[in-house]
Amino acid sequence: MSDTVFSSDRPARSRACWAALAICLIALATIAGVWFFQLVLGIQPCPMCLEQRYAYYITIPLAAVLAIAAGRDAPRSLLVAGFAVLFCVTVFNSAFGAYHAGVEWGFWPGPTECTGSAVDFGEPGNLLENLKTAKVVRCDEVQWSFLGLSLAGYNALISALMAALAGWGLLGLGRRRPI
Repeated sequence: MSDTVFSSDRPARSRACWAALAICLIALATIAGVWFFQLVLGIQPCPMCLEQRYAYYITIPLAAVLAIAAGRDAPRSLLVAGFAVLFCVTVFNSAFGAYHAGVEWGFWPGPTECTGSAVDFGEPGNLLENLKTAKVVRCDEVQWSFLGLSLAGYNALISALMAALAGWGLLGLGRRRPI
């Protein structure tokens, strides 16, 4: 690759690198925060909360690889594909977080498996012991909130921010500068 082409491509790659790095750091901080809430503060996640974490488990390594790839002259098509995946995953997770927050606020019903009263108590021989220790975490009850937003609401906002950063990186890669 000639210096001229590399120089004209450098601003887009730099923008992509910064966007991917920001997404990776935001996702790492968020997942560290939810693990802190769970393991240190004892706030147990509901099934929908656990499902929302999957997006972070995809986003963190993908954003890290994209940050490295953008700095190492990876093919533009690979970067565009990676940012497109990041954008889709984070937009979906933002919508899922908003849906979950709506379930918590009673705007619409949630899935019956985590908003009803049915509980799996395990083996029949241990029923009494399992009844004593069972803690049902329902998807339609707010476990924790700050400034009127639950963790699901914050997930929606954080995922929307990461989607915006992925879109910003993607748009920068979409523009080709003349040689």
